[in-house]
Amino acid sequence: MRIAVIADIHNDTEMLMQSLDKLQEIGFDVIVCPGDFTDIPPRGFTQEDIGRLIIEELKASGRPVLAVPGNMDAAIIPILEKEKVSAHGFGRMIGDVGFYGFGGAKTPFGTAYEPDDVEIDAGLRKAYDAVRGAKYRVQVTHNPPFGTRADMLPSGLHVGSKAVRMLIEELKPEVAVCAHIHEARGVDELGTTKIINPGRLPEGYCGIVEIKDGIVSAEIVNLI
Repeated sequence: MRIAVIADIHNDTEMLMQSLDKLQEIGFDVIVCPGDFTDIPPRGFTQEDIGRLIIEELKASGRPVLAVPGNMDAAIIPILEKEKVSAHGFGRMIGDVGFYGFGGAKTPFGTAYEPDDVEIDAGLRKAYDAVRGAKYRVQVTHNPPFGTRADMLPSGLHVGSKAVRMLIEELKPEVAVCAHIHEARGVDELGTTKIINPGRLPEGYCGIVEIKDGIVSAEIVNLI
């Protein structure tokens, strides 16, 4: 299975459409979006409008779509569920891969959706229960795991979630997908788990994860 990871879209529907065209050339089986579909909407639009448009474009690829909300995305949580693409507190099986997730992230800015680590832990455990028997498991969060390359600011400060890290260490998924810290784009490992923060889509970045014959690979690609 090849998984395209698209994150931190922040209203940029034009870049999304260009990226999906290029991803079709690369080839993928599933799209995973670890949040921040939206931002402050342009005049005449709501966040719900933007969220629906982005989900429509993702689904138009013809591949399964799985997503969790980012810290900007409180308004679209019901839309993700209605469109049957939500992994926010849910586990979803695609082939022999089980995806489970929980979105949102704490910030210093009081943004729309900021669950604490207690909520994140409970949501991930609930979602994991639905896929615990899967041959391969992929954890999807907006918040990156604490103390990894995926949560590090340019200053060197780590600002991710300790709950996300603890769940990776306990559950040992093959892959952990995250986002949120745009500058922390990259691939890391925590025990046997491959971690990927694909970076900010409007800058042209996305991730490609491949799970094949028990081997997991992950890379960042620039689509510009």
